[in-house]
This record gives sequence, C-alpha cells and structure tokens, in this order.
Amino acid sequence: MPDVIRLILDDHEWFRSRFARLAELRADPQAANEVWLGLAARLETHASAEEEHFYPALLQQVEGSEDETRDAIGDHDEIRQGIRRAAAAEVGSDEWWAGIQDAREANDEHLDEEEHDDLPDFLRAASLELRQELGARFAGFEDEHRGARGLSGADKDPDEYVSEHGG
Repeated sequence: MPDVIRLILDDHEWFRSRFARLAELRADPQAANEVWLGLAARLETHASAEEEHFYPALLQQVEGSEDETRDAIGDHDEIRQGIRRAAAAEVGSDEWWAGIQDAREANDEHLDEEEHDDLPDFLRAASLELRQELGARFAGFEDEHRGARGLSGADKDPDEYVSEHGG
C-alpha cells in the first residue's frame, strides 16, 4: 500500500514540473492552456484529497497542529482563487497569466510549508500502518475525482474546517 506522505510528495513534484513546463510555453498560449487545464484540475483534486484525508488525520495525530492546518486550508483557498482568476480570463492574456502566477505562488508557499512542517510532523506521529491506510484512501479519492470530477472548487473557511475536523 502507498504511504500518504509519498503520494503527496509525488504530486508536489508533478506540480513543480507542470508549472516549469508552463513557463516554457509562454509564447504558445494554446499549448500552455492544455498544460494549465490538467494542472488546475489536479491541484483541486489534490487539495480536496488532503482536506478529506490528510488534514483530519494530522489534527488527530499531531497535538497543536491547528495553526498549520488553518494555514494549509487558507493556502488551498489562495490556489483556488488563482485558478478561478485564470478561468475568468482570456487564454494567453496578461490576466490569465496573472491568475496562473497567483496559483503558482500560493502553491509554492504551500508545498514549502507542508514539506517542512506538516509532513514531517505527521511522519513522526503516525504509524506506517495509518500512513498506508490513508495512502490507499488518498489514492482512491484522486482516482475517483480525476480531472476534478465531482469537486466544487469552493473555498473553505479555515477556522470552520479545523473546528469540524477535531481541532
């Protein structure tokens, strides 16, 4: 069974490679849009999978993780706002690229914080068995919602999220 931490880190690498590819395609908006649409959908699917499976477990396993979780949910909201900004603009326009840049900056910050705080804290606190169980659920969620199928893309209030999930 896959470890949820490995799955999250694998997604992070994929995000970095896709954002790098977008930078290479600045002169070809149609090709960039093809990359962007896949990336935007996977960003949403990944964020939703974390919100459904990883962050509730972090709150349960790691004492004092409420602030980390609030910050992560807020980061997801900022990524979603960038995605919506790009979606509302004409492909290839300055506004479209600005939305993508907003999403990238929010995502870069989120990955850095998650990789340096949330994931190591969870690794120390959670058993391999739990990480593998969550990995199976996480992978199943991503498969079920591939392409952001069935996901709203709506922002979540970080305080309400933490209250609802045990913080």
